[in-house]
Amino acid sequence: MSALQSIDLNRLTNDIKAWGRALGFQHVGISDVDLSQHEEKLMAWLEKGYHGGMEYMAAHGIKRARPAELLPGTVRVISVRMDYLPPDASFARHLSDDQIGYVSRYALGRDYHKVLRQRLKQLGEKISAQFEDAQWRPFVDSAPVLEHAIAEMAGTGWTGKHSLTISKEAGSWFFLGELFINLPLPVDEPVEEGCGSCTACLTICPTQAIVAPYTVDARKCISYLTIENNGPIPETYRPLMGNRIYGCDDCQLVCPWNRYASITEETDFHARKQLHGQPLTTLFAWDESTFLKNTEGSPIRRIGHEKWLRNIAVAMGNASASEAIVSALEGRSGSVSEMVQEHIDWALTQQAGKQDRETGSNRQRQRLTRVIKKGLPRDA
Repeated sequence: MSALQSIDLNRLTNDIKAWGRALGFQHVGISDVDLSQHEEKLMAWLEKGYHGGMEYMAAHGIKRARPAELLPGTVRVISVRMDYLPPDASFARHLSDDQIGYVSRYALGRDYHKVLRQRLKQLGEKISAQFEDAQWRPFVDSAPVLEHAIAEMAGTGWTGKHSLTISKEAGSWFFLGELFINLPLPVDEPVEEGCGSCTACLTICPTQAIVAPYTVDARKCISYLTIENNGPIPETYRPLMGNRIYGCDDCQLVCPWNRYASITEETDFHARKQLHGQPLTTLFAWDESTFLKNTEGSPIRRIGHEKWLRNIAVAMGNASASEAIVSALEGRSGSVSEMVQEHIDWALTQQAGKQDRETGSNRQRQRLTRVIKKGLPRDA
C-alpha cells in the first residue's frame, strides 16, 4: 500500500481546516486545479492591454490559469481568507476631507504578504508532520496565481463585478492566500453568486475603471495608478483621484455586502498612527529616510519615496485652496526628480486657479455687500 493510500484524506482535510482556523484564517477551502474556464477571459483581458504596465502578467500569460505548471505535481489548492477590517472604521471619513491623505484600508497596517505567508507556511508544516511526502508551496500575491478564481472554486465567495471576492458572511474586506499541494484532498463546492442586478461599484468608481461587470481596466484604476504605475499619472485621471494617495476603496465602501464584513482579530492590521488620517502637508514633508522608517513592514514601502511624493502632489493639487499646501509644494520644487516635479508644477497650477477663483468670489461678495448696504435704511 502506498503512503498516500494509507491516509484518510477526509480526516486530513478536516484537520487542515481546523489548523487553518487556529492559525487565524477565517475560512479555509479547497479547489482542484482546473481553471480552464478562465483561460479565454484572461487572454482577452491581456490582449486588450488592461494590465497596463504590469508586464509580468503578460509574461506569465496562460500560466496563471495552470497551477500545475507553476508547481509541478500540484493537484489541489488550499485557499484561505483573513479579514482585515479594524474596529476603527474612521478611515472611510477621510475621503471627505481633502486636506488629509487617504490610504487604502488594507495598507494602513502591517504588510499582509508577510502575515499570510508565514501562517500558510505553518499550515504546510502541520500537513507535512502528518504526511511526510506532502509537497506544498505558499503564495500571497507572489506569483502568477488566479487567486479570486481559486477562492471562488474553493467556496470562499464569488467574484464580484469589481473583480474582488465577496462573501455573504464577510463582505470583501479580507486577504486571500493559497497553498499549492500534491495531495488529492476532497474539494469544496463554489457558492452562489450574489451581485444580482447591483451596479453600485461600477457607478461609484471615480475613474470608471470597471469597464464592464467583472472587468477592470487597470490603466484607469486608482490603485494601479498610485501603486503599480511607475511613470507620470495621466493628467486625465489626476483630478479624479481626489485625496487618494495609495490605492482606492470606493468599490468596497459602496458594496452592500460589506454591511456584513467581519472585524479582524489581527492587531497587525490595525491602522498605524503615522499613516492614519494624516494631513497631506505632513506626509509630503517626509524625506526618504523618514518614509522608509514610517513604512517599515508596510506594503506602502515598495512603491518608494518618489512615487509617494508623486501621489501626494496630485492630492495637493486636488485639495481646496491652501497657503500651507502651496508653501509645501514650493518648498520641494526644484529638488526632486523630473517626474515628481511635473506633478508639483501641475498641483501648483491647480492651487493657483482655485485661489484666483476664491479671490474673485470674495471680491464679488464684497461688491454685493456694498450694493446691499447702499439700499438699506441709514440706521440699519
